[in-house]
Amino acid sequence: MTTSLYLGMKKRLDGRGAAEPLRMPAHHLVTHGVVVGMTGSGKTGLVMVGIEEALRCKIPVLAIDVKGDLPNLLLAFPTFEASSVEPWTRAMAGPEDTRSEAEIAAAIAAERHKALEAWGLGELDLAAFRASTHVRVITPGAGSGEPLHVLSSLERRSPRWDDDPDAARASLSAAVSLVLRLLGRDADPARSKEHVFLSLLAERRFRAGDTADLGTLLADLAAPPIDVVGALPLDKFITKTERRGLAAALNTLLASPTFASWRTGATLDVASWLTPGPDGKTPAVILSVAHLDDEERALVLGVVLEEVLNWVRSLPGTQRLRALVVFDEVYGFLPPHPANPPTKRPIVALMKQARAFGVGVVIATQNPMDLDYRALGNAGVWCIGRLQTDADCERVVDGMAVADGAGKGSAKELAGVLKRLSRRWFLMRDAQVGGEPFLLQPRWAMSLLRGPMTRLEIQRARAEWSGTMGP
Repeated sequence: MTTSLYLGMKKRLDGRGAAEPLRMPAHHLVTHGVVVGMTGSGKTGLVMVGIEEALRCKIPVLAIDVKGDLPNLLLAFPTFEASSVEPWTRAMAGPEDTRSEAEIAAAIAAERHKALEAWGLGELDLAAFRASTHVRVITPGAGSGEPLHVLSSLERRSPRWDDDPDAARASLSAAVSLVLRLLGRDADPARSKEHVFLSLLAERRFRAGDTADLGTLLADLAAPPIDVVGALPLDKFITKTERRGLAAALNTLLASPTFASWRTGATLDVASWLTPGPDGKTPAVILSVAHLDDEERALVLGVVLEEVLNWVRSLPGTQRLRALVVFDEVYGFLPPHPANPPTKRPIVALMKQARAFGVGVVIATQNPMDLDYRALGNAGVWCIGRLQTDADCERVVDGMAVADGAGKGSAKELAGVLKRLSRRWFLMRDAQVGGEPFLLQPRWAMSLLRGPMTRLEIQRARAEWSGTMGP
């Protein structure tokens, strides 16, 4: 088993000397990574190569997909045959392309064959990758992938209530916050009396070995099983009128057909997601939220990332990379102060704490102006591609300087390099190597990068993967 990530070829910044393969030790990503580049820069291709390489190293991956590109991992065909490519060529043809789909597929397959072999990857590598990887696509609120029970930490009792109640309580808090945000109410665990009251009712049931689904919480709101909250009588902490209002709002939410789709499917259990099954295949879990609107994405991902953080904190310490969390297109989810979406707190905490537990975080974006660079101060690996404006270049270089202590003179030089970058070239800095940054050309991805996938395409690709490799 390899322990290095074959990312592509590297060259000196001044262009002198021959290019040489870049095989980055996997553990360098425990210091986290940042990938920035405008549309067409090759950013998503580099992210996909990083995912593929982690999986080739037997490192489980959880990838958050906002645009619909990452399910392309399902198109990691084990051969170079054009017949594998043909069903996926329609979206890859230009508007004036008059060739048949078979002709387009043959050309794409030939290009894929030539490109991968130029990078030293043949059919044996493709077949080995496919045979050793188990890809899951989870789609909250939709059936194109596996549905996700977003409130499972509230509605499904976790064994953690018996062996790790602190982690169970943190997951419960995130789920209660989601419910209250959906109701348009104060979701702050420390200030919201509705949050405190619902959490107390749910935890009381979990401690007794029961479930705490929304239906039972409605019954508890109607006839509270407790008389005192903190040091106050129940009716002074939250009045009967306030409880009735909360119950009515909760009942309306419970009756919503749209909300029902968020309460079925896979349990939100990151530990089980990233644990190899009996077949020994390395799990690649793609959480796709491309079909959700902006508000729904922030709410769902806030709960998921809190669960990731709880899982990380439950792990024993290690200096090895045991798992990789990838967030492709973090724009809007990690904004500068004072904006504070539900995703920001867990991302910042992961960037600060996950390293000690062997979990690497890689975030990517094409909108560098909207990132909180102070949160990225712990990132050790930076890959910067073509950017749209001088302001983008300066913003990214300033952020990279904060991370590694580069001086202003160095920042000015790097900004000049960024302005001259060609497509599919990146300026890369790896803090664990030291020395000056260098140029990176990512290798060709084994997966067919054919752009965002629709719900029906995800469905079909999952069926083809399962049909080929078994459930």
